Amino acid sequence: MSEITNIAEIPGIYAASATSEDAGTGCTVIICPKGAVGGVDVRGGAPATRETDLLRPEETVGVLHAVVLSGGSAYGLAAACGVAEELERSEIGLDVGVGLVPIVSSACLFDLACGDGHVRPTSDFGVAAVRSALDNPKEPLDRGNVGAGAGCTVGKFAGPDRCMKSGLGQGVQSAGSLVCGAVSAVNAVGNIKDPSTGTYIAGVLDDKKGTVLSPDQFFQDMAKGAGEAKMPLRTNTTISCIATNAKLTKAQATKVAQMAADAYAHTIYPTHTTNDGDTIFVMATGEVEAPVDVVGVMATSALEKAILDAAWSAEGAYGHPSARDIA
Repeated sequence: MSEITNIAEIPGIYAASATSEDAGTGCTVIICPKGAVGGVDVRGGAPATRETDLLRPEETVGVLHAVVLSGGSAYGLAAACGVAEELERSEIGLDVGVGLVPIVSSACLFDLACGDGHVRPTSDFGVAAVRSALDNPKEPLDRGNVGAGAGCTVGKFAGPDRCMKSGLGQGVQSAGSLVCGAVSAVNAVGNIKDPSTGTYIAGVLDDKKGTVLSPDQFFQDMAKGAGEAKMPLRTNTTISCIATNAKLTKAQATKVAQMAADAYAHTIYPTHTTNDGDTIFVMATGEVEAPVDVVGVMATSALEKAILDAAWSAEGAYGHPSARDIA
């Protein structure tokens, strides 16, 4: 197998986004037409999700056809309806005797304060993303201010005026024939940190908006009663999907999702707060035998890369600078 650098290059995986650049919102879909084994880990305090209970190991449905990462807060769940409808028209889904039912899981992030909050990803967004993915199977998934990353921002614990633009990122980790690819839309309340250097590359800005500040002093002041909480409640989330060619059971896919959550702790500070709806999906196509712990470690590495890529690939927009702007 040649070196894979984009999640859409993993055999059996298709991916694309639909974006409203003016409104600063969109959705990203990752599709496995033959059906993948799915898992999920939800750690944030305010998730907006669809079909996560179905992915529990004890539930009877053992196939997952698509994951939708969407903006629009809870309104964005409508994009998943469009994805399901278009997959059915493409004859992709679980055979239930009287027809096909595509199994589509989704998670949404809050981007209503970035761009035009009156525009949300509708079912038409989902249809467009599916058509783009299936009609252009060799087209790499775009990164930056696209899809679910169109309206992402980070570093909001000091208020929206000092946050930075983030976006949609990707990361791939491979060893031999085993591949783990990650897609992440990073809309965290916390800062983004490069774990290899400990440097904050995006997050809350100083008063002159030229330097990323450490969160430590801010939260110490809050603990002493000297700081004021300015973060908007329940408006932050990092949502991700990991696609792998590993052969996993539902329980193992769930464990991989749980292990991959370490990537959030390595790259986002603070993370899993009451103001975040952090969610990670796993899709396993079942081509390669591999120990689940190995898959989990590789998935974590791929997701770390995706989160950092979300910060570096974003462009400044809607009045918010990006990591590129202040590097």
